[in-house]
Amino acid sequence: MATKLLASALRQTLNKKTTSSSLHRCLSTAAALTTAPPSQNDEAMTIKGLKISARPLYLDMQATSPVDPRVLDAMLPYYLARYGNPHSRTHLYGWESDQAVETARSQIADLIGASPKEIVFTSGATESNNISVKGVMKFYKEKKRHVVTTQTEHKCVLDSCRHLQQEGFEVTYLPVGNDGIVDLEKLRGSIRPDTGLVSVMAVNNEIGVIQPMEEIGKICREFNVPFHTDAAQALGKIPVDVDRWNVSLMSLSGHKIYGPKGVGALYMRRRPRIRVEAQMNGGWTREGDKERDSAYAISGGNGRGMRAGEEGDGERLLNGVRAKLDGVVVNGSVERRYAGNLNLSFAYVEGESLLMGLKDVAVSSGSACTSASLEPSYVLRALGVDEDMAHTSIRFGIGRFTTEEEIDRAVELTVQQVDKLREMSPLYEMVKEGIDIKQIQWSQH
Repeated sequence: MATKLLASALRQTLNKKTTSSSLHRCLSTAAALTTAPPSQNDEAMTIKGLKISARPLYLDMQATSPVDPRVLDAMLPYYLARYGNPHSRTHLYGWESDQAVETARSQIADLIGASPKEIVFTSGATESNNISVKGVMKFYKEKKRHVVTTQTEHKCVLDSCRHLQQEGFEVTYLPVGNDGIVDLEKLRGSIRPDTGLVSVMAVNNEIGVIQPMEEIGKICREFNVPFHTDAAQALGKIPVDVDRWNVSLMSLSGHKIYGPKGVGALYMRRRPRIRVEAQMNGGWTREGDKERDSAYAISGGNGRGMRAGEEGDGERLLNGVRAKLDGVVVNGSVERRYAGNLNLSFAYVEGESLLMGLKDVAVSSGSACTSASLEPSYVLRALGVDEDMAHTSIRFGIGRFTTEEEIDRAVELTVQQVDKLREMSPLYEMVKEGIDIKQIQWSQH
């Protein structure tokens, strides 16, 4: 009875007639802040010691994204009616779930130019990265003892490499330029006869820089070395093709592309075949995949929710901020970047104060996986960003549901807070007076 009531309530909610604009506005936090009448849900709340009058604008899309309504529509039947285990081979519930999972597998394969047989479902990109880095090296450990990666990889890739080092493997961490792009000649020169894997992220999660994937793939093909890429921030945002990139393994994540949390995928090339050693016992084999609830698999593979070219553009935000503030620096390449990821540093501003002051805008200072640390971002340090500027960095993440009103409001709030903090900064006063503070020799007392 409870299930019927829940299903009825969901149907009534989803079947309400709304225009496309009203649907868009209901997904827009900016619209809620500017036009919606006050309700019980808008009452002031106190969280983490902060009094919040309303839900902030959400501009942290690189950390996670909302579920696309089209994905939710595809998921709901497999929660309420078609809830069979896809591995149950003896009845209808299992058959229809298995069919849905295979449909999802085909949709993901089509998005990246792969065969459905090359797609393995996982719990997310972190698991996919661990399988790729540790699984490949442990399978080929008798002959291959060396990994090449970059200093700006996601934390789970770097931690997997450090784990391998503890087991006697060698890892080369390639530096990147001031623009965040890896030097292809340094990459070529780092490959050795015992190199078993090259791992380079396609789109950086902190600064949005796009690496030259085709060129890296050609180098790996030249030396016959497997190429792995973490494409969690690339799928649905830039064109992805496993053959053009010559990747052997590719990690994907559902919640970065408007799917639910807890589902991901791993592409594993079959020709030439890449082999891995399983990192978890039970429920996973090279020929199959982890036992995932079919609804998660369907949502992760729903092609309608992952089309490239539907993302927001950060140019409006950047132009708006720069029109009103000086001393604003874009971290990473301006030319080779994904437009929905904008990482800015604000000179003469204390970073933590800026973040705390922007309580009406949900942004971050870097990766969600390292946000608890007060240290400046290791990605920005790898770019050679000064420590004081690295401490003032803010990452604005713009997505497909971000409205122009939200962007304009974020610009307004950011400018207000930066101006407020600079008014209290003696360094900024000195700069306005024409003093070059870099030439000052500070003494300790």
